[in-house]
Amino acid sequence: MWSALALLAAASPALAAVHEIWWNITYVENANPDGLQPRRVIGVNGTWPPPPIDVTTNDVLLVHATNSIDEPSSLHHHGMFFNSTTWMDGAVGVSQCGIPKGETFDYVVPVNTSGQWGTYWVHSHASGQYVDGLRAPVVIHPEKEVHSYDDEYTVVLGDWYHDEHADLLKDFISIANPGGAEPVPDSALIYFAQNGTYLGPKAGTSPDPVTGAVGFNENATLPFQPGKTYRLRVVNTSAFAAFYFWIDGHDMRIIEADGVDVEESPTDLISVTVAQRYSVLVTARNDTSANWAIHANMDTDMFDTIPPELNPNITSSITYDASAQLNEPGTIDEYHDVDDLALVPIEVKPLPEADRTIELEVLFDTMDDGTNHAMFNMVTYNTPLVPAVLSELTLGENATVAGAYGPTAFVLDHLSVFDIVLKNGDAGKHPFHLHGHQMQLVGRSEDYTSDDPELNPPLNNSQPNPMRRDTVQVPSMSSITLRVVADNPGVWFFHCHIEWHLEVGLAVTFVEAPLLAQERANVPQYVYDQCAALGQPTSGNAAGHASTTDLAGLPAGPFPQHNGWHPKGIGAMFGCVLTATLGMASVTWYALGGHISEEEMEHEAREHQEAKDRRGRLFGLLKRGS
Repeated sequence: MWSALALLAAASPALAAVHEIWWNITYVENANPDGLQPRRVIGVNGTWPPPPIDVTTNDVLLVHATNSIDEPSSLHHHGMFFNSTTWMDGAVGVSQCGIPKGETFDYVVPVNTSGQWGTYWVHSHASGQYVDGLRAPVVIHPEKEVHSYDDEYTVVLGDWYHDEHADLLKDFISIANPGGAEPVPDSALIYFAQNGTYLGPKAGTSPDPVTGAVGFNENATLPFQPGKTYRLRVVNTSAFAAFYFWIDGHDMRIIEADGVDVEESPTDLISVTVAQRYSVLVTARNDTSANWAIHANMDTDMFDTIPPELNPNITSSITYDASAQLNEPGTIDEYHDVDDLALVPIEVKPLPEADRTIELEVLFDTMDDGTNHAMFNMVTYNTPLVPAVLSELTLGENATVAGAYGPTAFVLDHLSVFDIVLKNGDAGKHPFHLHGHQMQLVGRSEDYTSDDPELNPPLNNSQPNPMRRDTVQVPSMSSITLRVVADNPGVWFFHCHIEWHLEVGLAVTFVEAPLLAQERANVPQYVYDQCAALGQPTSGNAAGHASTTDLAGLPAGPFPQHNGWHPKGIGAMFGCVLTATLGMASVTWYALGGHISEEEMEHEAREHQEAKDRRGRLFGLLKRGS
């Protein structure tokens, strides 16, 4: 079995520093960060929120993650490349089986060899556990920053639910919710970190004791000194909600997006969808006579309903003088999204020529089992029995056959350049994240079905330095073309980062350079041992068979309903017509003076309800109790 020392020796040069942390993934009772309702959350070492991580580009991050909760867990360091070591990426079903209760997984994050710095985050990629709180910001500092500033803070945004994820999921994936209305958050959170520590609550406030070491929302503040320039690293850790973020009385300049340094770009607000990160520079005022509001407003256009008790607009503050008053919170003229295609990376990377195009169309529908699911190209993703990377490493020459991984996988040659043409046919916005890579943003379309070049312009393949990032938002009926170099052997998840949409199948996998991945493989023994402890196979195709075609036992579906007239539908329609005819006859009979007793009316109503129950499913309506 590989030891942590052996893993480090394989992953890092001799001069690398090891930043080693021990995370015991635990339940924390009665957390109440919004002050509205205590609840059980998932935290680290008995506390919530999990601690922020602060490292440098000379570090190897080693996270000893012990699972002390009642279901398998994992940690995904969002945005990190994990070059040729997919099994460290933390995506259950793709990278690993999950950490069994009582077991430890040593995550090696080779920061020092990744060529990455900037703003990231870590979260569970198992069973929606980050909805219940298993999430924290990650900051990687280079030896010298591109932009100059005096100090920095990390701003953590997130939606918050009072019910646990498992209960919310049961109601979401249900025949009682055929339209697929997502659970709407009960509130929102904003809190701050600096130098690997969360900022405490404002003096004079009395926050809930379980989370009392951290300031949240109106109990949180950023201390500013006149004339200084601050870098604010804004991270959206939500399960569902995007945010609009701005500061009264202060200008902002974007300098980073998803770990990519960019030329300064002035803005009045930033739109931060789920899993995205932005850094902005803010220069403090010279006047200390007042303090100013920080705004984080949830994008409620994404919600099917807005509960009357929900406050979607939260505030914290900038404090110049603790004795000064807080200015009356202001408003913004109009919400707008950041034009990320217009951002210019500092490090120039020309646009390579693509040799393959993969079109992915987003659709949601009520499926043949009565539940609402998501699909790419009319197929919903299901987690394989064998983690996809273990299939890639054990299938030999057959690892190059896409069908061996199930219906939602694409196999890519090493160093091929492929375009993902992502088309959003759904009514809502969606944030999409690609593991293990940054994507070049080649172009957007306002309406991918249109022939109008103003709405659906041709691609500009001569761009000298297009924007790069790992998470993109795609509005309804829009598309984006993402160019990716397949330079990271392994298997990488591509999915909607709205947790509810991932749970209903809005994902695919990209299988890169399988034969080269086999040559480079050095999977720790505990990866296999933990799968065995969970009763999961570790070799063969997605279903655990040494075959490219035999997928017996692999979860599949649900499937789109087949429209048209089927025998049951014809029978149901005949019943409707007959019922309507009898109803009209009854109305006519009453009009002509007919009458029945109350007992006869009750008997007729009972017979009518029993007939309706026997008919069962009819045009999307389900009989009670089913």
